[in-house]
Amino acid sequence: MEKSQLEIACFNLDSVEIAQANGANRIELCVNMKEGGTTPSLDLVQAAREKATIDLNVIIRPRGGDFVYTDTEFEEMKENIIEYKKCNVDGFVLGNLNPDGSVNIEQNTELINLANPLPCTFHRAFDVVSDVSKSLEDVINCGFKTILTSGQGKDVVEGIDVLIDVVQKANNRIVIMPGGGLRSTNIGLLKEKLGNTFFHSSAITDSGETASAAEINALKAKL
Repeated sequence: MEKSQLEIACFNLDSVEIAQANGANRIELCVNMKEGGTTPSLDLVQAAREKATIDLNVIIRPRGGDFVYTDTEFEEMKENIIEYKKCNVDGFVLGNLNPDGSVNIEQNTELINLANPLPCTFHRAFDVVSDVSKSLEDVINCGFKTILTSGQGKDVVEGIDVLIDVVQKANNRIVIMPGGGLRSTNIGLLKEKLGNTFFHSSAITDSGETASAAEINALKAKL
């Protein structure tokens, strides 16, 4: 990637407008911040698409908690992708695991095929996989274009060594997008260690769920 870019996780329409107005390159739309982000409603997706001219990716995650889904939850994920493709979104964010912490190749491949031709990001389920190196290969082989990860740390700073290792092993076959506690106070360190890539932040600097325009500008200034 020639130049670093910024994705903002948006949990409401206000954040979508703030991200758009302050130079974000892409939005990840979700709800339920305290759950780590879950699938937004159709109404919210439609409203966000009306507001945003920048790329809009939508998370497909039926609930918080682990990333091992029941048949019913998996069917819900498929229905969401089919429905939200009609909203002219630009991509999806998802990630299904097996009970042993490995990547659920069958389910992920089916979801990616449904999303086609829209690109998919494998989200922070990657931070709880049992084998990082094998999971990286599995995610690539499924057809994902990006991995969102904190490097299995509580935040990107704690996970920096794993992030460096994953970037090296990925060898430009997939975009490694650091996210999880990424702020303007540490993005310089991440860029120094990882080079140009997509960076992911909610840009929330208070106890609420809305992005800060000042923080987005501070993040952008360090890219």
